[in-house]
Amino acid sequence: MSRELFLGRLRTGLAGLPPETIEDYVADYAAHFDEGVAAGRSEADVAAGLGDPSRLARELKAEAGLKRWETERNPSAAAGAIFAVLGLGVLDVVILLPILLPILGTLLGFAIASVAGFAAGAFVFVAGALAGAARDIGAAMLAGLGVMAGSVSVGALTALVTIGLVNALVWYGRLHLKLLKPALEGGEVRK
Repeated sequence: MSRELFLGRLRTGLAGLPPETIEDYVADYAAHFDEGVAAGRSEADVAAGLGDPSRLARELKAEAGLKRWETERNPSAAAGAIFAVLGLGVLDVVILLPILLPILGTLLGFAIASVAGFAAGAFVFVAGALAGAARDIGAAMLAGLGVMAGSVSVGALTALVTIGLVNALVWYGRLHLKLLKPALEGGEVRK
């Protein structure tokens, strides 16, 4: 495979990443070709040594998604990290998707329940303030505050569990990139 074909397939596979990131990766692999040709190797030998550019692009996109999660820690980066891990291979989708869907559904349910509980507590708090008897006002307002506090606690715990789940997926993705891929392909384990 020629240098231009390799870099073109790599660039196509990296579609979806920021343009400057794509250019950095392409420039890095162009430098590999320059060094290889300078050492007397043919472009085809250098391309064979680098491997399949499509597989390489998937791994680079997964790594970029994992790095984005580690720096940004927002829902968009979390989704990118999850899809990066799932995008590494069909086997991962077959194994991880049936495990992740119920977990993500449960976490979404807890998030919705915490928002609904907070709204219900706010309603009880406001309704208690508008109640007629002074004795009932204090009890209703305290009950509303208690429900709102409980809902905030459930929401916070849900957020912590979600972050832990994304971190576990990032760990799995790194393990996959470091150990499983090279072992399955007969290469050496990267350090």
